Amino acid sequence: MTGPLRVLVVDDHPVVRFGLAGLLARDFEVVGEAATGEDAVRLAATTAVDVVLMDLQLGAGIDGVEATRRLRALPDPPQVVVLTTYDSDADVVRAVEAGATGYLLKDCPPEELAAAVRQGATGRTVLSPDIARRLLRRTPAPSVTKREVQILDHLARGLSNREIAKALFISEATVKTHLVRIFDKLGVDTRTAAVRTAVELKLIRLSPR
Repeated sequence: MTGPLRVLVVDDHPVVRFGLAGLLARDFEVVGEAATGEDAVRLAATTAVDVVLMDLQLGAGIDGVEATRRLRALPDPPQVVVLTTYDSDADVVRAVEAGATGYLLKDCPPEELAAAVRQGATGRTVLSPDIARRLLRRTPAPSVTKREVQILDHLARGLSNREIAKALFISEATVKTHLVRIFDKLGVDTRTAAVRTAVELKLIRLSPR
């Protein structure tokens, strides 16, 4: 294409959105702003957009991951570069699986953001240096044992450590040891995050209540 890259800014915080639009306008053509995922998809469907700069948490409505998935399903899809404060491995994986070409944190330098927009427009994968290093250290899938999967399954049902120990005929101390290993393998620090990540990685499935 000729002319400056056309960028759509998506963030539910007006001040952040305004600041990003002003920053990007120095190097690119900001063709629109959106506060929700639904608005972002509607704008991209009716406006020529090369790159969408996408926040992950967008308040009410669909989140940034689902918005990315819908954007990439458009007939003439724009590239999507995620810009967020959320840096968990699970968030990165979800965004990339949805079709995002880039994943940056909001504390990145302006020049890094501009470079990511340019590279993202070509379809090249762009990751924040910290995230890239962390992902390179990860194995393709956590080596969760059969027993750890059983414990995750009981966690998903809301059972306490004592209840899990009773259900699996093991001591409560053993349950705690397994939880420490599970948290380390999944890169989380809470029971809720462990269940969410395990579901996202398809280690367990949530049963309908």
